[in-house]
Amino acid sequence: MEHFPIPFGAIRSYQQGQMKVLHVNRSQPRTVVINGKKVSTAIYKEPVTGAVPVGKMTLEDDAQVDRRYHGGEYQAVYAYPVEHYPHWEKQLGVPSFPPGMFGENLTTQGLLETEICIGDILQAGEVVMQVTSARIPCSKLGHKLNKPDILKSFLQSGYSGFYLRVLKEGTISAGATVEITTRDPRQISVRELLGLHRLGEGTRERIEQVMQIEALAPIVRKDLVARLKKM
Repeated sequence: MEHFPIPFGAIRSYQQGQMKVLHVNRSQPRTVVINGKKVSTAIYKEPVTGAVPVGKMTLEDDAQVDRRYHGGEYQAVYAYPVEHYPHWEKQLGVPSFPPGMFGENLTTQGLLETEICIGDILQAGEVVMQVTSARIPCSKLGHKLNKPDILKSFLQSGYSGFYLRVLKEGTISAGATVEITTRDPRQISVRELLGLHRLGEGTRERIEQVMQIEALAPIVRKDLVARLKKM
């Protein structure tokens, strides 16, 4: 698996030393009613203090209910940039959202989808993680935000956040500095992958390039294979 050391191409937030985990969030399942049906969900993440152990599949004492779309090796940890919070607060007319509002395990600073690439390897605290995919929202996010029709605009905004797999287990705490230790040479950002995967953007060549990234989440790889066949 070939990677380039930092940096190739500027990462503005990295250069400014502002890449951090602001909050570590987790939750246990709760039952909500969506479209008249009882649904179990663990999207109601809340910040915790102290060092939190992170295993290969998730954070200690954190739950992932629907394993078809969340969790597993390639979606063990979900990160969401705090920079997007003001956008959604304005869109939804809410003064402020608490950390974990988007169901993220890590509320981050300085890690934007336009700059972080699929296959990049990050270290936060003792934990080493690799970027695997953009987040595709489900109805549970719409329910939590009290706006069921937000899923389309969430995708189109490009403010998806991203999933990570855990390469080295350990503990992570709020305030931990994040370092990009290696970068994937193909330079396919999380935002570009979202376009290739769900927004009908990009070329066959770029899809074929992202398919070469070993870290790409299998669920995304399957969808891209289908898109290539249609092209």
